[in-house]
Amino acid sequence: MTNKAPEIISLKALCAELKIDPKEARERLRDAIRDPKKHPELAKVHKPRSPWQWLKGSAAADDARNVIVGSIEK
Repeated sequence: MTNKAPEIISLKALCAELKIDPKEARERLRDAIRDPKKHPELAKVHKPRSPWQWLKGSAAADDARNVIVGSIEK
């Protein structure tokens, strides 16, 4: 019986992968969760005063990546 812990991706790792500043990424994510209709997965998963981290491959992680990447392109 294998007892594997789920893989978690942190904001720091995501920012390193995308080569952006974590401070700006946090600002974009905070703005995104204020609009739960546009980003429902992010709004559901993130709790106040908790670290920005997601299960690898989850819809919330994909949504976070899209919010951060979308902010770079603008």
